[in-house]
Amino acid sequence: MKVKDGFMLHEVAGSFVAVPLGKAQVDFGGMLTLTPVGAFLWKKLEADTDEDALTKAVLAEYEVDEATARRDVHAFLEKLRAHGLLES
Repeated sequence: MKVKDGFMLHEVAGSFVAVPLGKAQVDFGGMLTLTPVGAFLWKKLEADTDEDALTKAVLAEYEVDEATARRDVHAFLEKLRAHGLLES
């Protein structure tokens, strides 16, 4: 899975924002504010990856236990799916 084409991640005044471009701007109609961990995952999702690889990346980057990492990665992916931002 990966983030759909047509979105760009920007850092603005210490906050991370995913902004739609072109046709995605019409379809999405807004922007998505991300936490630093969300931005980290978004960057990983710019290339094709899977949930297990994302969980491993979070475990390698942040001090968090595996159960929390799995739960949070899953919740983040579900949020992106709900907004139609992922392709399989």
